[in-house]
Amino acid sequence: MEFDSPTLFALDIGTRSVVGLLLQKQGDQHTLIDIEIMEHQERSMLDGQIHNIPAVASVIKEVKTKLEKRHYPLEKACVAAAGRSLLTKKATYTINLEEHLLHNREDLLQLELSAVTQAQFQLALESDETSAARYDCVGYSVLEYRLDGNPIGSLLQQTGKEAEIEVIATFLPKVVVESLLSALQEVGLQLEALTLEPIAAIDVLIPTSMRRLNVALVDIGAGTSDIALTASGSVQAYGMVPTAGDEITEALSDYYLLDFPEAEKIKRLSLETETITMTDILGITTEYTSEELFEPIKPAIQQLAHSIADEILRLNGKPPKAVMLVGGGSQTPLLPALLAAALQLPPERVAVRGIDAIKNFVTSDINVMGPDLVTPVGIAIAAKQNPIHYLSVKVNDRTLRLFDAKELTVGDAFVSAGIDVLKQYGKPGLAIVVDVNGSLVTIPGIHGEAPVIYKNGKPSLLSDSIIEGDELTLIKGQNGSTPTVTIGEVVEQSSSFTCYINNEKIELSATVLRNGRSTELSAGLKDRDVIDIQMDYTVSDILEWKNIDTKWYEPIPITINQDKKHIIHREAKLSINNRPARLDQRVKQADRIDVYYPLQDSHSLTGADIYHHLGNVQQSIDVTFNNEHFQLRKQTVELYRSSEKISSSMTITPSDLLTTTQVDVGPFIIQDLFAVTDISIPTGSNHTFTLQCNQQPAEFTTILKHGDQIELSFIKI
Repeated sequence: MEFDSPTLFALDIGTRSVVGLLLQKQGDQHTLIDIEIMEHQERSMLDGQIHNIPAVASVIKEVKTKLEKRHYPLEKACVAAAGRSLLTKKATYTINLEEHLLHNREDLLQLELSAVTQAQFQLALESDETSAARYDCVGYSVLEYRLDGNPIGSLLQQTGKEAEIEVIATFLPKVVVESLLSALQEVGLQLEALTLEPIAAIDVLIPTSMRRLNVALVDIGAGTSDIALTASGSVQAYGMVPTAGDEITEALSDYYLLDFPEAEKIKRLSLETETITMTDILGITTEYTSEELFEPIKPAIQQLAHSIADEILRLNGKPPKAVMLVGGGSQTPLLPALLAAALQLPPERVAVRGIDAIKNFVTSDINVMGPDLVTPVGIAIAAKQNPIHYLSVKVNDRTLRLFDAKELTVGDAFVSAGIDVLKQYGKPGLAIVVDVNGSLVTIPGIHGEAPVIYKNGKPSLLSDSIIEGDELTLIKGQNGSTPTVTIGEVVEQSSSFTCYINNEKIELSATVLRNGRSTELSAGLKDRDVIDIQMDYTVSDILEWKNIDTKWYEPIPITINQDKKHIIHREAKLSINNRPARLDQRVKQADRIDVYYPLQDSHSLTGADIYHHLGNVQQSIDVTFNNEHFQLRKQTVELYRSSEKISSSMTITPSDLLTTTQVDVGPFIIQDLFAVTDISIPTGSNHTFTLQCNQQPAEFTTILKHGDQIELSFIKI
């Protein structure tokens, strides 16, 4: 049979069977010319993946041969990769913004592609099959940018410590397509066009104008139920559940005691007639209506409905607006209503769609109008209208075949080659770590250079598109170098230190030590250098610089009553900003130091120093004698060295063992005044005297109190 208009040969290579069909295209209309269906004799297909290429090829050859006998030799075929083979993976990628700044869109694209490469790497690690360890990325979306752990709208020109990106990428295992091509080559067929099964079904049932609606398409086959979701004008997600028509067949087999092939035959027959007669393995023949046949296995159908509903909700996050069912398993009685209930949708929002729903499609055979042929017809139409091509390019002299699901870029080629562009940056130079006044200071190395990318010998960007035969080269960036820095660049110190001593201005220069040796601020630094900048001085440093004897302020150890004390001279005074100070006390910029020390040469302590240190060793009162003020004192504590009483003028040495004795002193009397004052007594016997205390007559033994006023006068007789 000859055709004036173009004809298409499409193959739907499924888990249970291979469907081959011929379509004639006239303008926008497609007409079904012929169809051939052959089931696999063994389990050579599993979940859309060819596991036995020769076995699958033999079935394809038989389908091809039968169609060729009725028409003409077939040389090219349109095929589809199983949608259930599509894999999605989330991945994050983090960079240090101090090493890689994101100045422009090209920098951000490098980060995005690195995240996609990370997702591809994770998929390879998770794969159980060595042959499936390589994947083609067919698209990705950015989920979130983060700056220092916080979500942000854009990372371009942001400053911070750490930038992070999270993407979700969709991959197709290379082996899926490679096995399809191998099966075709086995039977002498060339690949005319390639598509994905979910895309094929969606293209013919849900045109682009309808994809703004949130609709689920479920292709229920023998072994799996494939799911695709549309929204916002595009296909949003793909999914799969490993339950489908075979579970219903098994339920029939178990309940009615039928072997699996007989149960499959009865299930299909129920779609064609209202009354079914069956004979079980015991030889008992029974007759059922279609409605009676499926009622006992309703739990199995309900389980299938719930499995599909759960996956739709997981992918979509909510029930879709409507659900379209295609594939042979979609014809299972009760399934649409049970699925609608599981999704909490009105029953009319879940419908089985056959090829009669395909626009601009014509067939004269009413036996092929069911939903099981939607995907085969879609493959024939979509593979030609929206084919997925492969193109070959070279990356660093290695030939790659890329899955052309979108406009491919240089960056896509590097992802497919497993090259993480960010890791091709030159490494930063080694940092220098130095110790500055006890604190570690890290000086980062010079940044490495960006990698250089060439396309066909000319400089290129990651975002540049690629075509068949392009040759790409990536040259790793040059490594950075160790930084060159001086001491003065890592420390902030003034050139002099100013303070005052007894109101005299003192200026001291900073002392710079590197590894214990004097140096200059202009000297270069090396790794692990220890730098000491001596800009803080103690009181002792200042006094020594002024040649003031510091021994006057050094505490001398003395043992008193078997208790060791540290005592300085009572006349030695030392203060900073009018507050008592110590020799080891730090002096700050502009501090005022006041010092006083005895004029004597000896630094030895005297009894007076010890009494001063002990404090509160005297009893005293103030009185007025003949209009002059006096203080009367009595020692309440006496100091001894062995049995020797210590006077105020006696010298004390550190080896002396001193003890104190409490003295019981009586009250002060007027006579005690004569020990602290000189009284001129008139000569001769012709004088007498009067003695008064507070204007009252008194005696020399009159007891005095604090504040008393005493008057002594001599009268000539």
